[in-house]
Amino acid sequence: MAKKRKKNVKIISAIVFIVALVGALFLAFAGENFVIVQELFKPNVSKEEIREALSGLGYRGYLAFGILSMLQVVLTVIPAEPIQVMAGLSFGVLRGAAICTIGLFAGNTLVYILYKIYGDKLEEFFEKNAEFDFEAASRSPKIALVVLLLNLLPAIPYGIICFFAASLNIKYPKYILLTTLGALPSIFLDVALGHVAIATSWIFSILVLLVLITLLIILYRKKALVFKAVNDFMKKRSMPYSSKTKVKKANRFIYGAATFGGRFLFDTRIKIRMKNEVGRLDKPSIVLCNHGSFIDFVYSSRIIKKERPNFVAARLYFYHKALGNLLKEVGCFPKSMFSSDVENAKNCMRVLSQGGTIAMMPEARLSTAGKYEGVQEPTYKFIQRMGVAVYVIQQRGDYLARPKWGDKIRRGALVEVSLRPLFAAGETKTLSLEEVKKRVDEALYYNEFEWLESKPDLQYKSKTLAVGLENVLTLCPECKAKHSFQTQGRKITCEKCGFTRTLNSRYGFDEPPFKNILEWYEYQTDEMEKAMREDPDYALQANVVLKHASKDGKTMLYEAGTGVCTLDKTGLCYRGTEDGKEIVKTFPLSDIYRLLFGAGEDFEIYEGEEIYYFVPEDKRGCVDWYIASGVLKKIYE
Repeated sequence: MAKKRKKNVKIISAIVFIVALVGALFLAFAGENFVIVQELFKPNVSKEEIREALSGLGYRGYLAFGILSMLQVVLTVIPAEPIQVMAGLSFGVLRGAAICTIGLFAGNTLVYILYKIYGDKLEEFFEKNAEFDFEAASRSPKIALVVLLLNLLPAIPYGIICFFAASLNIKYPKYILLTTLGALPSIFLDVALGHVAIATSWIFSILVLLVLITLLIILYRKKALVFKAVNDFMKKRSMPYSSKTKVKKANRFIYGAATFGGRFLFDTRIKIRMKNEVGRLDKPSIVLCNHGSFIDFVYSSRIIKKERPNFVAARLYFYHKALGNLLKEVGCFPKSMFSSDVENAKNCMRVLSQGGTIAMMPEARLSTAGKYEGVQEPTYKFIQRMGVAVYVIQQRGDYLARPKWGDKIRRGALVEVSLRPLFAAGETKTLSLEEVKKRVDEALYYNEFEWLESKPDLQYKSKTLAVGLENVLTLCPECKAKHSFQTQGRKITCEKCGFTRTLNSRYGFDEPPFKNILEWYEYQTDEMEKAMREDPDYALQANVVLKHASKDGKTMLYEAGTGVCTLDKTGLCYRGTEDGKEIVKTFPLSDIYRLLFGAGEDFEIYEGEEIYYFVPEDKRGCVDWYIASGVLKKIYE
């Protein structure tokens, strides 16, 4: 019944539309106006007689041109230019433009109404009259600009542009504003041409008309080329933003400004000691840096500032277009951490083949508890195979100055940064892989609490020193409760049993059972390993929100779905939604090196250029997924 009623509405609306158009046209050209039009075609008629005749058209003439302007929108076979030129001939620039704009406004509104009624049927009609890629244009991030630009192309009828705008399902006020304003430049141009033609000599008038007609014929004959150019532009504009990056040399000015900015931000709050044992680096070369803190890039970039190296950075940051472009300008290129990344490998080869320097932090994640956490096997193999000079930047005190879980820079912090050679050019090719591994690990190894013992006078003055610690210390040693801690100031307290410890100004605990954060963290890691060995079916499970890389680059990530994540000896499994579809996504344990995590934020894994960024309900447990992934690999592989 509903379908029949809808069909009747369409039939009635079509009949009303046709009757209204025929009636309006009959009214426009009836009576004296028909006689006036006949006068224009008499032999030997003068310019003054044409002007005098046209001035007598009156309201019927206004209505005629208004309806013609409306018709050329709805019926794409009627060209707009001749109507607008004739309006200029008949009524002058201002009145002619006003009449055409009113007609256009009515036609645009009519297309909007017809689209709401007829939908796909109207789409078929318009697409038959233009080789225009509506799908590509609709994906453009600059929709308003697209609509305005389309109006500047004479080969694209107004009606097609209006249909495209209506198909975007935007609100009528925005739709009518875009479609009407976009047409104003061409309306005024055509109307002005008509007015100039009647106001000047016959020769000039004929030339103007000939040029206009020639232009229209050329554009019509070549409209396929015009549409192709427009479609190519639309496809380029509509391509989703990609984190893919072809590495380039750092911009000298921007790199200098970035290092100066980092120095300005941190030097006032952190005491930094730098020791360069190398001077200028041999080229090509690789620089390895340990990675205790997010702000390591600031220190390492300063000590090799003159080299302007190309830094390897997490792909996550390149998902945001503005941030990604800035990183590219300072010579960074992306890496999907703990995942096979062909693009990154090509960029590394490109830098070295061009005699450049790659700076990388091969741990590929921030230290959780202030201790070296190892390097993936492919990194050692890459260093060995390249056979270039290798250097090491050792940073000490960086974790304690701004830990992964911390809320801010710690006042009173000291960071020591040194640069020294590790392998001479060609040396790694003479060594076994085990020898390369040993020397790399020894050079990168750090334990912030061992380093702190060598600085007995060093004190950290932050009043909120423990805030955020609940995101890496998750197991209560007293009641064995998980994720029960809250922090305030320098205290961490279990909500279940009241167990409380206070972090002193040297990141230590004055009461047992732990001397410092690292001991507590290693305790909970050991406890998880015991549980896994005792229970082969041990698994972590959490309700999560799934996020993916931004499609337009305006943000870093977007919410793609919700579901349940499970991690056990078989690997990681996500069951839930992804972009409106039900999926089951699995990552075998053999494909997982570690699950990355943000303290109190998420746990994540890359697959190619895409990230699976999982936000659990209790964010304090994110660190457990990281620990569990490492322990499972240790036990089952």
